[in-house]
Amino acid sequence: MKSLFFDRSEVPEILKKVRSLGFQTHYDFDKHRVELGLEQQDREAFLRLPLTLTCNQTLVLNFEKEVTYIMLLVQSGSASVGVFKGEECLAHKVFGAYMVRKKQGKSQIKHLKTKGKSRAGSRVRLASTLEFFENINLRLQNHFQEYEFDRIAMSCSKILVPYLFGSKENTPFDKKDNRLYKIPKHLHQPNFEVMLGMQKYLNKAELVYDETLFDQFEDLKNIGTSI
Repeated sequence: MKSLFFDRSEVPEILKKVRSLGFQTHYDFDKHRVELGLEQQDREAFLRLPLTLTCNQTLVLNFEKEVTYIMLLVQSGSASVGVFKGEECLAHKVFGAYMVRKKQGKSQIKHLKTKGKSRAGSRVRLASTLEFFENINLRLQNHFQEYEFDRIAMSCSKILVPYLFGSKENTPFDKKDNRLYKIPKHLHQPNFEVMLGMQKYLNKAELVYDETLFDQFEDLKNIGTSI
């Protein structure tokens, strides 16, 4: 699949272009993207919208609203939490924990899932893991008390999700919260620089398509950028 990236201000021009090419459009709120399809082709393309740009089901874009969102990035042993308003970072915090077993390179959670046993030394890592998620949720609770969020941008390994929502410190949103936005990008080990890189990605529009089927998009390369 081919990706072209566009600035927030270029989205109306891109939508106008794809409509002129005969594409049918449908806005998906959960994925925050406009699905693009042609009647004679089964395959679809889509335009992922910047998280800082709101859109309704009739594809009316709101450039006036300043979107406030929280970003949560979690992998074994590290996590980042950031609060953003528009393109400004209002707050951020990086968390670390001793979760990865030496030599094996596998987190204690994954080890317990596959082996089902915990030795004395392993309990230290497990305790560190539980504290890791408690600290994350305490930080989230503080932010949710201070801000009203329009979206919750999240990237968390499936194996870690039960520990996040099962912590003795409650997660201040539900797994089915309609503001949740699953970040559609591979995550490197979370730190502040990685989070800022993810913010840059989320602030761009991304046109994703199969260039063997949608050669109509080729002239948009003159507008698109890379990140």
